[in-house]
Amino acid sequence: MAVSVISNNTQCRVSSVLNRDVKQFGKQFMFDANEETCWNSDQGKSQWVVLEFPAPVRVSELRVQFQGGFSGRSCTLEGCSKGGALERILDFYPEDNNSLQSFPISQDGPVVQKLKIVFENSADFFGRIIVYSLDILGERDL
Repeated sequence: MAVSVISNNTQCRVSSVLNRDVKQFGKQFMFDANEETCWNSDQGKSQWVVLEFPAPVRVSELRVQFQGGFSGRSCTLEGCSKGGALERILDFYPEDNNSLQSFPISQDGPVVQKLKIVFENSADFFGRIIVYSLDILGERDL
């Protein structure tokens, strides 16, 4: 059964934070399970989130909740093993709404230690992305 592979030891980096205000809009808010907080990117094309896991994980599903009007339109999920080159795993096209959306990767998903989610363009005219919740499901301890 798939479980969240994101832990306290998972490192996260993001392309930008609105007005560099990490106390109000930082990346940590994607993982705090609080419906009132979010990561808010600054404006610009091709915003992204990188996750680095402490050990290899097998990924099977991506879950993301945007703020309507600030969702990604065309997005990619890339991954690699430790020290490897990122390879495209999945192209996905979220709906522009506030609901939690799930994107299955595959039955026998890839084993990765690093994932990059690229929001190639946004529903927002200025290219901002707002994410309330982000999770990766799969298997740990391979």
